[in-house]
Amino acid sequence: MSVLVLNAGSSSLRYQLVDPADGARLLRGHVERIGEDVATIEHDHAGVVTERSLHVPDHRAAMEIVLDLCREVGPDLDGPGIAAVGHRAVMGADRYSSAVLIDDDVLATVEELAPLAPLHNPPNLAGMIAARAALPHVPHVAVFDTAFFHDLPLPARTYAIDREVAREHGIRRYGFHGTSHDYVSRRVAEELEQPLADLRQIVLHLGNGASASAVVGGRPVETSMGFTPLEGLVMGTRTGDIDPSVVVHLSRTEGLDVDEIDHLMNHRSGMKGLTGHNDMREVHRLIAEGDADATLALDVYVHRLRKYIGAYAAVMGGLDALTFTAGVGENDAVTREHTAEGLGFLGISIDPDRNRSPDGGARVISPEGSPVTVLVVPTDEELAIAVEAADLVG
Repeated sequence: MSVLVLNAGSSSLRYQLVDPADGARLLRGHVERIGEDVATIEHDHAGVVTERSLHVPDHRAAMEIVLDLCREVGPDLDGPGIAAVGHRAVMGADRYSSAVLIDDDVLATVEELAPLAPLHNPPNLAGMIAARAALPHVPHVAVFDTAFFHDLPLPARTYAIDREVAREHGIRRYGFHGTSHDYVSRRVAEELEQPLADLRQIVLHLGNGASASAVVGGRPVETSMGFTPLEGLVMGTRTGDIDPSVVVHLSRTEGLDVDEIDHLMNHRSGMKGLTGHNDMREVHRLIAEGDADATLALDVYVHRLRKYIGAYAAVMGGLDALTFTAGVGENDAVTREHTAEGLGFLGISIDPDRNRSPDGGARVISPEGSPVTVLVVPTDEELAIAVEAADLVG
């Protein structure tokens, strides 16, 4: 019995058919540019890739196209072999601490919470509605990015803002990428062959979106993303931490409205704002060409990482494992190396040969006998969603 995992973006629908028992992928695919003149579709079943280009007006049409492709080239999703459909959902706020079966009330809540994640919840909702219409006889499960951080300690999740305002508007640290942080922290315990309950970990999820977490005994005690995914580390297009008065200043001096400032901080900042590129490979290319702005951008990026590592080690009273994951974390040896520089006082060091190894699996990159084990662990949010969905439906 497999789980169809769906990740609906604003103009995309990514899908995988996953065996939760062994992680095998029976199907991978995506529909890109939904709502534009021509959408691109790539459907990979058993290594046979089918590509299409056509107009796809909305997520419901995208879901129907996926089902049609499955009927045409496989695998057949209409049969009894699907245990559940697992949906990635970004913002669950304080409503959901674990995966839930999707019903009309859940859909209403995802829509209600859309102002807290305007880039994510609306497409997540559209994907849920489309998939339920296309596959009405299969249980649908929502797995929320925020669920892992639902029970952050009060000092970590509380902002120092008027308490009545905070209560009325649900202002607290929610954290994101929780599915990844949960999965990776568990994989670290397996890789080290140590009980999860005994480990103090920092997980660095470094992709276009980036976040850090401090995990003690398998439970998070801190995370860098906050009320929205904007807070924290420097990201591909997002500012990360910034003085809130910058918003007031830009409004007063430049006349920018809230939406313009929101767009600036979410889409024109981070590495893109500093270098013109949100792809770290392009940043390294510019550095090799002697670009001073790119050099500074990487320094800013790494400085923020080191600051969080030091802070989280202090919060936990020590550190046993530091793990890099996601696109940059898994593939960028230079960024990992620069991040570890100067952290020897915390017991953190990296073996250059291990760090630059082409091995793509989970691996230790710190020297033998290092006080803190530094690892690279590929994340697998789709498998984590599949397992949670399968567990929920029994």
